[in-house]
Amino acid sequence: MTRFSVNVNKIALLRNSRGADYPNVLDFSQQALDYGADGITVHPRPDERHITYDDVADLKLLVSSTQKKELNVEGYPSSDFIDLICEVKPDQVTFVPDPPDALTSSFGWDVTTHLTYLSEVITQVKEEGVRTSLFIDSEFSDLNALIATQVDCVEFYTGPYALEFDIDPNKAVYPYIELAKKIHQTSIKIHAGHDLNLKNTAFFLEHVTGVAEVSIGHAVVCDALLFGWEEALKRYQNCLS
Repeated sequence: MTRFSVNVNKIALLRNSRGADYPNVLDFSQQALDYGADGITVHPRPDERHITYDDVADLKLLVSSTQKKELNVEGYPSSDFIDLICEVKPDQVTFVPDPPDALTSSFGWDVTTHLTYLSEVITQVKEEGVRTSLFIDSEFSDLNALIATQVDCVEFYTGPYALEFDIDPNKAVYPYIELAKKIHQTSIKIHAGHDLNLKNTAFFLEHVTGVAEVSIGHAVVCDALLFGWEEALKRYQNCLS
């Protein structure tokens, strides 16, 4: 079964909008784990508009106290972000190529162009015992460069899939099927995330083989407004099974 990591950025965004600590990110994260999620994902931005660096440290303590659960931290590998990862030592770090002012992640790495830099930061955090992942597009093709980075995993950027799903799901998923075949020729694990929801997640996992983990946040929080936190999480777990 594919692991389910719940992104709690939107919980933090709601908290920060009132300048207090309600809703509490740790409480909702603990509930997500109690309700069956396999891990928590966060993506601290440079302006800390939702998840803060302090949140990351607190979540590491929370997740570490829960058996067989993981913390995945996403972000652009700036010097400050790398320092955070090396200090907190989450279970996994997912490097994304977002500029500082990005609203949300919207494209994957050009690994060929950034091969030296990515190899350096991957080596640095792996020495701290942190599993590494790179955010890539469905059109990604330079398998040799990817292998050269010595990254552990890749996360397929599924935004384009979600956009086209309602029009032609088979056409939408096809590039990811083909990319997965290439990645499976290596020892690199496949993850997926971005705009996955209750409508499109099961179809994606039925057609793209060997997806080890998905991270979903925005849609889960939106669905929780309709169904409640526990019920929304259960519905996503049903999609994954």
